[in-house]
Amino acid sequence: MEKGYFHEVRRLGADGQPVTSMVPVVQELARQGLKYLPERFIREEMEAPPFSSNVGEGEEGPPVINMQNLNHDAEAEHRAKELAKLAKVAKEWGVFFIKHNGIPLDLLNSLQDMVKGFFSLSFEDKKESVGTYASTDNLGYGRSFIKSDDQRLDWIDRLSMRAAPKNSTLGLHVWPTNPKDFRTVMEKYVEEARKICDELLQALAEALGLDTKSFLRYLEPSESIVNVRVNYYPPCPRPDLAMGLTSHSDGSVLTLLAQFGETDGLEVFKEATWVRLAFPPEALVVVVGDFLEIMSNGILQSPWHRAVTHKDKERFSTALFYNPPLQAEIEPVKELRTGEIRYKKVVMGDYLKHYYDVHPCKEKQAIRFAKV
Repeated sequence: MEKGYFHEVRRLGADGQPVTSMVPVVQELARQGLKYLPERFIREEMEAPPFSSNVGEGEEGPPVINMQNLNHDAEAEHRAKELAKLAKVAKEWGVFFIKHNGIPLDLLNSLQDMVKGFFSLSFEDKKESVGTYASTDNLGYGRSFIKSDDQRLDWIDRLSMRAAPKNSTLGLHVWPTNPKDFRTVMEKYVEEARKICDELLQALAEALGLDTKSFLRYLEPSESIVNVRVNYYPPCPRPDLAMGLTSHSDGSVLTLLAQFGETDGLEVFKEATWVRLAFPPEALVVVVGDFLEIMSNGILQSPWHRAVTHKDKERFSTALFYNPPLQAEIEPVKELRTGEIRYKKVVMGDYLKHYYDVHPCKEKQAIRFAKV
């Protein structure tokens, strides 16, 4: 490699003092046409991607939820069937597709243009366009979840922003200035995506026989947090040895994922098998987060999932994480505390600190923090 490109990642060392780690920029490694996988990206045998089954919509995979059928003006029979289907897939998979979600297609196309436009820039132009900030959210351009200089790395480059509450990143250079319309387009998308999340949380509560505000009451519009992560997975010389994104559950109430292009890579661990999900055209993916698992007293389960890589294909996605404020106290809703209470009350900020402390891990470990 003639020239090295590195992200400077700030973290706390074992002595509690700030440490800067130099992490290779995956996109630049791919641009140089590597024929081998650098050692830091090679996973242990038990972590390397095993054979995955491929499923799309149908009996083997999660069904697509038609958001139009969840509207209150839909025919009663159609709406009842869609609510039942929503409850079933949320319980059995914890992840599902949605269509007819109300987001204009031209907005999704513009979002795709902004995402691909940013990653088409040179490394120097990306660094000039946006900063990097050490926090639990790892805002800006660079990598996240780096804890040591010998940690195995994911084959991914990403950009992270906090889109809400309003002015929460005032004074921080976390929004790209290039492409010039990036923030405008992303904020329009976030506005539409929040509406979808709110509608789904009300529908999920109704489908479980609860008051429709049971989950949504934690997400007051002026205080709730929306983090957005834009992910780029370049072609990988050895996808059999690398991981695009380490296995995890989401530290959110709901996660909304938009994928651009036809390259799939999202996998869910179900019944001892990694299942690769095929995105239906123009569909979005919804993932149940750890906090919704707590609120539902475990009726809904946050799925253990990951992203894999491809040898000759790149993949782009945008993940939106929807959460209450850090001081919020999360617990199973009252109507679900009549029998066995499986989860205790937790402060969201305390849970997220634990979540980042135990990540990366080889099993769904963070949720134990909230279990009785």
